[in-house]
Parts: sequence; C-alpha cells; structure tokens
Amino acid sequence: MGIGAGEARVQPLLPQVFKGNVLYAAGVRAGRWIFATGLNGLVDHTTGAPSAVMRPRLPHWDTSKLRREADQIFRNLDAVMRAGGGGLENAVRLDQHYTSGRAVEAYHDARRVMMKDHIAPSTSTLVEGFLRPRQEIEVHMIGVAPQGEFRPRHIRPGEQQVHPSSGYSLALEAGDYVFVAGRMADGKFGEGLAQEARLPEQHLWKGLPIRLETEYIIREKIAPALKAAGSSLDNVVKCQVHMRDAADFGSFNDVWSEFFPHEKPATTLVPTATPGFFLSNARIEINTIALKSGAKTKREVVDAGVFPAFRGLPQAIRAGDLLLLSGLLAIDENGLVESARIDSEQPYHGSTVQAQMDAMLESAEKICAAAGTSLGNVVRIQQYHTDPADFYGAYQAWDRHLAGRHLPISAVKVPFLPVPGCTVQLDLWVYAP
Repeated sequence: MGIGAGEARVQPLLPQVFKGNVLYAAGVRAGRWIFATGLNGLVDHTTGAPSAVMRPRLPHWDTSKLRREADQIFRNLDAVMRAGGGGLENAVRLDQHYTSGRAVEAYHDARRVMMKDHIAPSTSTLVEGFLRPRQEIEVHMIGVAPQGEFRPRHIRPGEQQVHPSSGYSLALEAGDYVFVAGRMADGKFGEGLAQEARLPEQHLWKGLPIRLETEYIIREKIAPALKAAGSSLDNVVKCQVHMRDAADFGSFNDVWSEFFPHEKPATTLVPTATPGFFLSNARIEINTIALKSGAKTKREVVDAGVFPAFRGLPQAIRAGDLLLLSGLLAIDENGLVESARIDSEQPYHGSTVQAQMDAMLESAEKICAAAGTSLGNVVRIQQYHTDPADFYGAYQAWDRHLAGRHLPISAVKVPFLPVPGCTVQLDLWVYAP
C-alpha cells in the first residue's frame, strides 16, 4: 500500500541548522539503507560547528589543509554511518567532487587509512565550486545497515583496472543490488584513452569522440563488471553520466538509445568542469546501479506523465524499496517552463530559480505518488547550480514543499545546463517502502 504525501518513513541523522534557518541532515536512515549526502570537512557534522580544518595562523604546522579536510570528512562519514546502525565497512557506493586535481591524493590517503580494503565503488569528478568558498572536497556515501545476507560483498575481477592509489572495488553487491564504479574510456595504466575510444590520427570524421568513448565504456567496462556481479545491462536501474561538453549531450543520448533500445535506466546527465576527470582529455564517466539477474527485487518503470529532461528517459525506476528518478529540469516541450522565464520588461519580478524548483518539485511529487511513496521520503538530494548564489532561493522552495524537514542536500556549481535558461538541475533518490 502506498503512503500519503505528508507521511515520511525516513529518519534524519545528525540534523543541523545552518544560517538562514537551513535545515540540513548529514544523513538519512531509510529501512536498511543509510545515505550520507553533501559532507564536507569544514564542518564537524556530529555537532554542526566549524571544524579545526581551517587554521590560518598555523596552516602548515602538521599536514596540509587538504589532508585535514579529507580526514574530517571521513570522521563525519563514520559518524553518519554509525548513527544509522552501520559503519564505514558497510559502504556500498562513494561519490567525490573536487575543485581541482590537487585535492585527490590527500583524499585518497585519508580514505585508505579509514576504509582500508572496504573502499566501495567510487566516482570522482571535478566541479567549479561548492556552497562554502574555502571548501575543496565534497563526498556522498550510500551504505547499508547489515541484515543477514544484505551486506556488502566486494567484487574485484582478476584484472581489476583500478590504480593502487585509489584502491576501490570495481563492483559490489548487497542483496539483489549491484553497484559499479564510475568508468571512463581509459586503457591500460599510462596509455590514456584506450585506442578504440580515440579518433584515428589525422582523421576528422572517422567516428565521433563522445560516441567512441561511450561505446567503449559500456561495452568494455560496465558490461564486464555487471557480468562479474551476476548482472547485465538489461538489469540496470540507475546511471549518473558526467560529461564536460554541452554539445555531447544529444549525441550521448543517441548512443544510450542504441544500448537500451527498449527500456532505459533512470539517468541523470551531469555537467563537469573542463577538465572533469583524472584523464584530462576524457569527455565522460558513467556510474551504474543494477539488480542481479533473476533477482526477487523487481524493476518497475514509473510513469506520472512528467516531461523528461532528455528524449526517451524514464521519469523514474522503482527497484525494490528505492525510487530512482532521472535528472529533473524545469522544462516542457517549449524549453524552460513559462513560469520561470524572465520578463525583460520586469526582470526583478519573481525568482526564476524558485519557479524552476517549484516546477521540478511538483513533478517529483507526481512521480513519488505514482510509485506509492512521497517526496517526504527523499533520501538524497543533489542540486547542480550554474550559480551557487541561487541555493537559498532553491532551499526556500524545498521548505514550501517539505516544511520543517531536515534535508539530505548537496549543491555544487556546474559550468552550464543543457537547456537555455535552466540554472538548476535536480537528482533525487527516494525511499519507497
């Protein structure tokens, strides 16, 4: 039986109140799942107070600011996981954003110390900024409160293509769910992009770069990892696709349709900085969640009549007790929704970001209702802003729709969104008991 719009079946973990009465939850416990979203090292998330990372009078006294920031992030993650009834060893997925590549080594060093050989499938991308100007790293974690067979099992194929400095598992299973790390079209270590993913030298039109990279990732990276975990492309339920070039979005969708001709997974296309990945010339990285082949947990497409961000994408996929939405933009068949368009004669009447948020949250509420749950059960909110100054207006829209809720929210700066006039995109994960 479904639940009403006002009901919530989730528990905020380490709730905090920030300036402007922004109600934030460092984590959420939802049944057997634990979500930690938008954690940074400038705040001690057990208390909500500033951490000791910023040390302007002794900035280099013991270690680098980046290492202090990374160490504090893992203390925060550990606190969230423990508050939810798990531990860092129960993580099933990690996502990291950095403002520059110089942050990565310090973060990896801290991660190996804290997680040892339990590093879950990982995705790392570069973004243009965060809500805190001195912040250089932000992390999201999905974990489980282990119950019987529902606990992480790391899958490390014999020829695992992960550099020892990273140390994460290519794939992981927990019950019927399979998590695959973010994959790029990289070849052997030191090779850069794989030969099959490159345009032939001195050829201008013997292949399209985004097509070559996407095909290689799906065929040579994602499909084998799924097979090693007892799954396949037919069982994929959610992908986040990180891309650096606006012109690649449409061409990517063409390739996506070829690999998923009947039923695409819930998909969110996220712009990155340029460069955006550890390979400076890479265009794309894809992470994946799937169900195991023959699983008791079923994959259900949810249709609430909402206009998709890209042609052919499902509005959401329900996979057991998780409702996985495709990325949301405030658009219809005419582009940016009318309510969010700026009137050049009255440019200061109204707020485009609030109008965009209202449109997206109304769509999300419809999708949740069609899946038998409610937006009040949201467990992970990722917002991608072209201007972080819009965050507070976006938060006010959330407060109108979910008044008084501590939200598991993250907001990062991206260089563009692929529809003219759009300034914020949402990626939402919802508990569906």
